[in-house]
Amino acid sequence: MQFHHHGYVSGEPRVLPAEGTGLNRPTDLPDETDVLIVGSGPAGMLLAAQLSRYPSVTTRIIERRPGRLAIGQADGIQARSVETFQAFGFAERIVAEAFQLSAMNFWSPDPNNHGSIIRTAIAEDDPHGISEFPHLIVNQARVLDYFAEYAANGPARIHPDFGYEFVTLSVEEGEYPVTVTLKHTDGEKVGQEQIIKAKYVVGCDGARSAVRESIGRKLVGDQAFHAWGVMDVLANTDFPDIRTKCAIQSTHGSILLIPREGGFLFRMYVDLGEVPADNNGEIRKTTIEQIIAKANEILHPYTVDVKDVPWHSVYEVGHRVTDKFDDVYDEERTPRVFIAGDACHTHSAKAGQGMNVSMQDGFNLGWKLGQVLEGRSPESLLATYSSERQVIAQNLIDFDKEWSTLMAKKPEEFENPDDLAEFYTTTAEFPAGFMTQYEPSMITSGAAQQQLATGFPLGKRFKSVMTTRVADANPIHIGHHHRADGRWRVYAFADGTTGQSPKLDAWAEWMNTSPESPIARFTPAGADKDAVFDVKAVYPTRYEDVDLTAVPRLFFPQVGPFQLDDHEKVYAVSPDADIFAERGIDRGGVVVVVRPDHYVAHILPLDDATTELATFFAGLMIDQ
Repeated sequence: MQFHHHGYVSGEPRVLPAEGTGLNRPTDLPDETDVLIVGSGPAGMLLAAQLSRYPSVTTRIIERRPGRLAIGQADGIQARSVETFQAFGFAERIVAEAFQLSAMNFWSPDPNNHGSIIRTAIAEDDPHGISEFPHLIVNQARVLDYFAEYAANGPARIHPDFGYEFVTLSVEEGEYPVTVTLKHTDGEKVGQEQIIKAKYVVGCDGARSAVRESIGRKLVGDQAFHAWGVMDVLANTDFPDIRTKCAIQSTHGSILLIPREGGFLFRMYVDLGEVPADNNGEIRKTTIEQIIAKANEILHPYTVDVKDVPWHSVYEVGHRVTDKFDDVYDEERTPRVFIAGDACHTHSAKAGQGMNVSMQDGFNLGWKLGQVLEGRSPESLLATYSSERQVIAQNLIDFDKEWSTLMAKKPEEFENPDDLAEFYTTTAEFPAGFMTQYEPSMITSGAAQQQLATGFPLGKRFKSVMTTRVADANPIHIGHHHRADGRWRVYAFADGTTGQSPKLDAWAEWMNTSPESPIARFTPAGADKDAVFDVKAVYPTRYEDVDLTAVPRLFFPQVGPFQLDDHEKVYAVSPDADIFAERGIDRGGVVVVVRPDHYVAHILPLDDATTELATFFAGLMIDQ
């Protein structure tokens, strides 16, 4: 964490100085706003947190509830999400309070006594080291609290406006083309309607999204006609793996067991069986007593004695996704209304993907809205949101169909009793959130030279590696410095095998002084030199071999009102991990460009990166 560059900070350094729209922010909803976010779930709160770093943008987020969410329905946090939490500065704190998944156990009928279950397999949660971050279980409400804190502490000082329900909208012309009708759900004005105009609206209002309905989008898909009871419980039990994630299959049905944070609470997804097509929702009337009884039947010879039930529900598995995540049908204009999260994809809860994918929707869209509204990028950038995220949602639906079908199978229907465990381990990268790979577009180059950095696949998230920061010899996971601040990351991997890097020196001189460089063209006048591009050098040697006095000035940008030199841009290989070897980086010198949402956008040879780099950014940014 860097601070003090604006003057001495004696308090909480995570509270950034208020700027722009964060100064004297109106308590009541204004008549006009740049962005109106509908719904304060995972997608909406991350979106608000991201936009809090854009103080020139007026952002409001409305929620029909009268206050914060107390108990969330989602609880599984994949490693990719923890990487995202790191970008928002709270990964360490939430990891400390969460339950960390390190294994998953599998239970099946005892071959000698089919009425009882026995443990048949133990699977390590991340045997391949997909991420340095753990797989977590933590209440969704706590995740929202952390994003709310970040949004409130950002320069734009964004707070949810509780007690407002979205009614409908219309899109016309003008500076604020979206007219939104809201209804008060709390306070003295309950039942009264209010009109607000916006430049952009984002519907993060769940599976029954009114925003989605208002733009004519529909969830399309099928229903599995299989029901599950889910309950968070405090209980005593003789089941030995109660504090380990388990897939339990018996002749009486299945259970997915999820230990929760705090050491005592756990969640059970309890198989309620097939649902006739003419059931008309009757299965949803299943009582908690019936769910508990079914759980005990499946767990035999073990029992669970429930003491308290903080939350429970019954749901039927459905797999649906909209064909597009915005309001554009004819491609004759850029989007004005977007949908995110459950508003555009629904699926079972057992793959633990709902909250995670929803947050990535918000992360993908947030920086794009900020860049466009600040005048840094053209409106055409916004069309990439739907084209990128709809494909990911469809991949999720396909994966979840397979996983939920396997979970619902009867033991005798498996050809091999190890099939469920094998599927879990062989597909680990997908539920961990690392199979996302964006196709070539204006923000992901199709002409990159992948062979120069094979360990940074184009379109996939930048996978961090341990390095050494040269200035202070500190071991640093280099990707952990990616912040949700809207900046592009540009990594210059130096040529040669020593601290002398002539190609790097020449490229850095161009980046720092040429009027054609992205820094010169796209950094606003008066802004810090690294306000738009966070450029770092990585040398292929130990830190002791790098002479900081010979490192180009580009890597010591002067920042803040005192224009202080930043000493945290120069890195070397770690004694325990050579990033060049770990990520297949050509030692002739490579430039790797990473998007603000941490996905690899371009890969270029260091000695031929100037023209192509200038062309790439000219296609997605506006001269300042």
